Amino acid sequence: MRKPFIICIIDDDEIYQYTITKNIETHKLSRKLLIFSDGEEALDFMIDNVGNKKDLPDVIFLDINMPIMDGFQFMEEYVKLVPKVGKKITIYMVSSSVDPVDIERAKKISEVSDYIIKPINSKELKEIISSLEEKDKI
Repeated sequence: MRKPFIICIIDDDEIYQYTITKNIETHKLSRKLLIFSDGEEALDFMIDNVGNKKDLPDVIFLDINMPIMDGFQFMEEYVKLVPKVGKKITIYMVSSSVDPVDIERAKKISEVSDYIIKPINSKELKEIISSLEEKDKI
């Protein structure tokens, strides 16, 4: 991974999109930011760019509850794409849901790195990116 990273936000909440975008820009955590309002838009982007790893995200913050295709449906399809992607993409499921069923379901998906309760604050976001930078040095 090159830093700063390509960060992808998949979330239908425009206010959340705005606040996390400002947070990422303020702290210069990405070289490119991809924003999608539902899983289907994001999946289409991934499929269209599957062989082009320089345009694919390094990290995805994926909401659970979205119209058209929710986060779990996105992950079902994404897992099928993984062998063709050609790069490691770190995925965090992000939700306001504190339902243990959602949390357990997310943790059972091997491609999901962690489950984060919204909103992601500045300190948490910087720690996530910092830990990805550390992994990249190994």
